[in-house]
Amino acid sequence: MSKDMIDQLIAGSLPDPDGGSVLRVVTRSVVIAPSLQGSEADIVAPLELGRHLAVVSDSTTHELLGARVERALASLGRVTSIVLPGRPHPDAATVERIRAESATADAFVAVGSGTINDLCKYASARDGKRYVVFATAPSMNGYTSLNAAITVDGLKKSLAAQAPLGVFLDLAILAAAPARMIRSGLGDSLCRPTAQADWLLSHLLFDRPYRTMPFVLLAADETQLFAEPEALMAGDLAAMTCLVRTLLLSGFGTAICGNSQPASQGEHLISHFADMFGDHSWPDSFHGEQIGVTTLTMARLQERLLAGPPPALQASAADEAVFVARYGEDLGRSCWAEFAQKRLDAAGARAVNERIAASWGRIRQAIARVTHPALFLADVLRRAGAPTAPEALGWPREFYHRAVRHARDIRGRYTFLDLAADSESLEPVNELG
Repeated sequence: MSKDMIDQLIAGSLPDPDGGSVLRVVTRSVVIAPSLQGSEADIVAPLELGRHLAVVSDSTTHELLGARVERALASLGRVTSIVLPGRPHPDAATVERIRAESATADAFVAVGSGTINDLCKYASARDGKRYVVFATAPSMNGYTSLNAAITVDGLKKSLAAQAPLGVFLDLAILAAAPARMIRSGLGDSLCRPTAQADWLLSHLLFDRPYRTMPFVLLAADETQLFAEPEALMAGDLAAMTCLVRTLLLSGFGTAICGNSQPASQGEHLISHFADMFGDHSWPDSFHGEQIGVTTLTMARLQERLLAGPPPALQASAADEAVFVARYGEDLGRSCWAEFAQKRLDAAGARAVNERIAASWGRIRQAIARVTHPALFLADVLRRAGAPTAPEALGWPREFYHRAVRHARDIRGRYTFLDLAADSESLEPVNELG
């Protein structure tokens, strides 16, 4: 089934492993080919995007592929070229710039990877326009997702956006991407076990919704991907196809669920905290490079808690004033609004402790079945030459430990970071990364 799983998703003929009828996605076309040169207009035209297309790239992706796409799509009608300078930021201001420069366009054509895709998917959703994306790097799993990571007033948020109508992947372009961006895609794929464990934890402790579907989609390609990181880094197109499929299927899983929970949990909170509060003078790092490192931290934390005695949770003493003192007035209130969704009061802690006392063995076994050992995950990264420690990202260890302690403050999802903190088991943080 995995060989044509993407085709079945697009056709609406893939059975739902959770017992529904069939799975459906908004995306109508996925093209993965050794080369797309000369066929750009042919694969876009059937989607009927309109006669005026805004092609959005940055200075790097424009030279790499954007100019070629613009020339090809000129045969379909008017093309407005929007080239963002340097390395653009996925923030609200940049979204508004794109919307202003594309005001008369019928649809967006993104040419890039994480940032360009997020900017276009959010801008297009705001304006009620469709979009497609030509990928330039296999660096993240957000191509087919419904969410965009956009910074608003200093807080990095996962905002509701829309999936692309078409996703076009030229394997020659992707295989020639900088090695760090390929490792980034691998790192972003590595978090499936930790994200699934966190999501399953919240389901088993609080009866929050959970699905196996996103992980069934990934199973076959993930196994192959983790088995051959060396081939991926050597430019093997079969290995690159496996990575691309993993990234696309991960995005489809989140799109079907309607949120990013299957692919973004504690490991992403630590990364987002570092993005929000790290020093801008530190070296730049790609999102997936960060996720590789933070995934190892979460895997170690999960192993520690699952191997130990049943945790005993305490009611939280935190209140809005604590958050305002920690983060300032505006950001503190925003973080508190998120944290308050999962904050345990005395009754909540008592109820969870009763469930843990009755079912910890079953809970532990269920979560252990979906994880990989931290040593295994670290080996996959090492074999690809990817970072495995915060120092390799330019993050001082003291700062990283602060990120691990407080990352749970910024999002309402209950993860093993919360379980550890609520049971006073988060320390010593230095054992985690």
